Amino acid sequence: MRLVPLITAIVVALSLTIVILYRDALVAFATGSSLEESVAIAQGEAAPAMSAAAAQPVEDTAEVETPKDIRHKPVGVVAVHSTASEVDGAVILRGETEAARQVELRAETSGRVISTPLRKGAEVAEGDLICKIDPGTREASLAEAEARLAEARATVPSAEARVEEAKAALEEANINQNAAVKLSEGGYASDTRVASARAAVRSAEAGLASAESGLSTVTAAIQSAEAAVAGAQREIDRLTITAPFGGLLESDTAEIGSLLQTGGLCATIIQLDPIKIVGYIPETEVDRVEKGARAGARLANGTREVVGQVTFLSRSADPATRTFRVEIEVPNPDMAIRDGQTAEIGIEAAGEKAHLLPQSALTLDDEGTLGVRIVTADNMADFVPVDVMRDSAQGVWLTGLPETVDVIIIGQEYVVPGVSVAPTFQEPTQ
Repeated sequence: MRLVPLITAIVVALSLTIVILYRDALVAFATGSSLEESVAIAQGEAAPAMSAAAAQPVEDTAEVETPKDIRHKPVGVVAVHSTASEVDGAVILRGETEAARQVELRAETSGRVISTPLRKGAEVAEGDLICKIDPGTREASLAEAEARLAEARATVPSAEARVEEAKAALEEANINQNAAVKLSEGGYASDTRVASARAAVRSAEAGLASAESGLSTVTAAIQSAEAAVAGAQREIDRLTITAPFGGLLESDTAEIGSLLQTGGLCATIIQLDPIKIVGYIPETEVDRVEKGARAGARLANGTREVVGQVTFLSRSADPATRTFRVEIEVPNPDMAIRDGQTAEIGIEAAGEKAHLLPQSALTLDDEGTLGVRIVTADNMADFVPVDVMRDSAQGVWLTGLPETVDVIIIGQEYVVPGVSVAPTFQEPTQ
């Protein structure tokens, strides 16, 4: 058990002895130099030689030092001569098509459908029958209401006759009263007769009031009967559901034999001619658009372009997006444009001068401002902020630049304002 520590101690002692006795050889092996050089370095003899060697590169560096004029050699870039052009200031946005009108026809009464169904996609005209409901006992109810109305009207002549009779009795009572009063004043009639005449007048007045009340009752009965007839007729009218306008069926009508409850869906009709194209304008552009302005749209499939005019511009912004709804009315006689298609919209606005440049010419300065780098009159690079007016297949239309300007389109990322450049110009179409 004590043999292993003893062997370990012997190995460590031998290793230390070798390191101490052969230190120079080990250093030379580690540095890759000869033994003599290692010994000289250890004794400090190589210091003068190293100083001389260190001095030689200084002389070489001085000999190949770049002259001052070469260090400031202009940077080669490619630029174009750009002149601003008048561009129509159309407001570009994306939107979608929307049916001019859409309605869900629902039942106003309950009953079983007895009409043959129409299939979705069918074209209907205003007033066409869409759904018809079984009348049931509604026609009998109408006949009963009409009979009551006729009965009430039949009592009118007798009620009017009683009124006229009561008026005549009142008139006679008034005459008798006047005669009794005059005779009483001349001493030819007693007070009893006068009182009796006055009582007859009161009785005649009460009879007239009763007759007029009976006539009013008859009139009320007639009005009630007329209301019952109108209600029964209205209930029968609700059995027939017709198209309120011409259009296309977006869904099948209710199947024959099905039970429609009040509020049940009969069919959905949409009107596609004319059709609306709806978009949302940002608040920065809304003041450039006016109601009645010409507008065009290109459908997402790229196969159709249409022209119309702005018919509505919202005065209230969407609370979530802070944009304003705009509607454009477009003719669609063949109904080829469907509801819900994506469209790119261009709305006519005031024109503005802009430069058409490659999108690759855009860059950012140290503050993150979008712009382009230009060549000044003294062939120096400079940075000019720009605004993107419109994007197109040929490039981007930019505003914020002078009328004529030399814009760097290749190499703009390798220069900063104030750097001398050697521009090579190419045609804008290249």
